[in-house]
Amino acid sequence: MSTGQLFSRTTQALFYNYKQLPIQRMLDFDFLCGRETPSVAGIINPGAEGFQKLFFGQEEIAIPVHSSIEASCAAHPTADVFINFASYRSAAASSMTALKQPTIRVVAIIAEGVPESDAKQLIAYARANNKVVIGPATVGGIQAGAFKIGDTAGTIDNIIHCKLYRPGSVGFVSKSGGMSNEMYNTVARVTDGLYEGIAIGGDVFPGSTLSDHVLRFNNIPQVKIIVVLGELGGRDEYSLVEALKQGKVNKPVVAWVSGTCATLFKSEVQFGHAGAKSGGEMESAQAKNQALRDAGAVVPTSYEALETAIKETFEKLVEEGKIAPVKEFKPPQIPEDLNTAIKSGKVRAPTHIISTISDDRGEEPCYAGVPMSSIVEQGYGVGDVISLLWFKRSLPSYCTKFIEICVMLCADHGPCVSGAHNTIVTARAGKDLVSSLVSGLLTIGPRFGGAVDDAARYFKDAYDKNLTPYEFVESMKKKGIRVPGIGHRIKRGDNRDKRVELLQLFARTHFPSVKYMEYAVQVETYTLSKANNLVLNVDGAIGTLFLDLLAGSGMFNKPEIDEIVEIGYLNGLFVLARSIGLIGHTFDQKRLKQPLYRHPWEDVLYTK
Repeated sequence: MSTGQLFSRTTQALFYNYKQLPIQRMLDFDFLCGRETPSVAGIINPGAEGFQKLFFGQEEIAIPVHSSIEASCAAHPTADVFINFASYRSAAASSMTALKQPTIRVVAIIAEGVPESDAKQLIAYARANNKVVIGPATVGGIQAGAFKIGDTAGTIDNIIHCKLYRPGSVGFVSKSGGMSNEMYNTVARVTDGLYEGIAIGGDVFPGSTLSDHVLRFNNIPQVKIIVVLGELGGRDEYSLVEALKQGKVNKPVVAWVSGTCATLFKSEVQFGHAGAKSGGEMESAQAKNQALRDAGAVVPTSYEALETAIKETFEKLVEEGKIAPVKEFKPPQIPEDLNTAIKSGKVRAPTHIISTISDDRGEEPCYAGVPMSSIVEQGYGVGDVISLLWFKRSLPSYCTKFIEICVMLCADHGPCVSGAHNTIVTARAGKDLVSSLVSGLLTIGPRFGGAVDDAARYFKDAYDKNLTPYEFVESMKKKGIRVPGIGHRIKRGDNRDKRVELLQLFARTHFPSVKYMEYAVQVETYTLSKANNLVLNVDGAIGTLFLDLLAGSGMFNKPEIDEIVEIGYLNGLFVLARSIGLIGHTFDQKRLKQPLYRHPWEDVLYTK
C-alpha cells in the first residue's frame, strides 16, 4: 500500500445507499473548509434515479442519483472515493463492484459484521490492484481542511472544537471510530491539530492495517508526528513494530494499545470490536505496548498519560524547528437548518398551509377533533364523517342520514348522461381509473349536476325577500335566467322524479322545518301551470332541503349558512355522490373489456 496522501481539497466521492445526515455533514464540512466544490459527486440508490436536494452552505444543490455503481462512475469519472453505507448483507458485493471500477481508488465500508471470507476477498483484490479499503466496521477518515467520509468526527461543533477545518501536523490512525473522535480532541488540545485521521475498523480482518497508514503518513511531508491507537487482539501492531525496527518510519510515533485491563479478568473477555479479543500473550495490550516501546515508539504508561506524551513529542519538534506555527483563521458559520433553529427557539417561521378539519400529528388522525378510534367505536357513518370534515361539527343523526340519502340517490343516473358518457368513452380508450373519473367529473357544471348550489342561492334569496312564486319566476324570466332546480327532460307533472319524492318524504318526517322546500313546491305549482315538464328536479330538492337542514338544525348562524351556500358545499355533495357511479362505470367497461368507442356516422349531421 504505502504511497502517500489519500485525499485532497478536490477529492470527490460516490455515496452508496442514500443517508441524508452523513451526506449533509460531509457537505457542511466542505463549506467549513472553504471548498469550492461539494465532496459528494453522486449518490447510488439501486433501482432509483433522479436528484437529492441538499445544502452546500447557504445554497441548495441537487446531487444526481444513479441506479448503479457503473452508471455513477461513468457519470463522475473524477470521483475516486466510494463510501459504502450498505448493510453487512450487501456491503461486500457492492464494494467489490466499486473496486473493479477503474475510476475508484479508495473504498470505505461502514457496515459492521461483513462475513470474514468476503472481507478477505476484498482485501486480496484491493492489494493486487493497488487500491485502498477502509473498514469494514469503520466510521471512515478525514483530512483536515480538505475531505471527510460520512460521519467522521461527528457534529460540526466537534469539528470546529477539534480545529479540523484546517490542517495540522499530526497523522492519526486507530481501529475505533469512537476513540478517533476522542483523540482528535486530544490532538487539538496539545498540538497544532490533525492533518489526517483514519479509523481502519474494528472487525477481525480490516481492509487496511495500522502499519499501512503509518507508512503512508511517513511519505506525506505535511505529517510531522504520527499517533497510533491500537487495541488488544490480533497482531496488526506487530507489523508496525517490524516497520519501526527496519527503519521504514523516520518520523516520531506516539502509540498506545488499549485493553490493558483485560488481565484483571479471570476468563477471556470480548471487548466492543469483533477483533478486540486477546488470543494469547502476544495479542495482549501489555505485550504490544512493550514491543512498540522496544521498537522506538513513544509509549506512555497508561492511556491517561497519552496526551502528555503527544504534547511533549510535539513540543520537541517545535523546538527543533521541524514544525512551523499554523496560521489560525475563523471558519465560516454553517447556516442552521430551519427545523433545528425552530426547535431551539432561535427563529420563528410562518406556516404555508392552514388546516382546521383534520390533524394527523398525534397517535391517530382526528377529524374535527374527533379521534379515528371514536369514529369507529361509536358507529359513525359516511354522513357523520362528511359532517365533521365539511361542517366541522357533529350534526344530528337525521342530518347525517339525509346526507347519506343524497349520496345514494345521486350516485348514478345511467350511462347516457354526459358525465357517465365521458367516463365510459375514456375508460374504453384504455385510460386509468383516475383519468376516467376526472373526465366525467369535468362535465359537472351549470348544465349538468351543478345546479344544486344555484338552486339553493336563488330559492333562498327569493324566500328571504318574501317573493311570491309568481314574482320569483317572472323576475328570473326578465333576467333571462332559467330557475335552477326546476325542469326535467323526461319527468312530468304526472310522472314525478321518484328521488325527489323520497327526499321530500324523509324531510317532512324528520326535519324540524321544511320552509324552503315547501316554497319550492309552491314555485313548482306555478311553473307546472306553464309547462308540464317544469317540475322540481333533484337539484332543486337537494338545494332547498339543505337550506332547511342548515336553518332548522340550530347549529348554523345566518353568516355560516350564507358562506356554505356561496362556497359550493351543495355541489360538492353531488360531486362526491356521482364519483361513486363514475367509478362504477369505469370498472364496468374494463370488466366487459369494451373496445375503443367511436361515434357512429349516422348519428352525426354533416353540414357546411
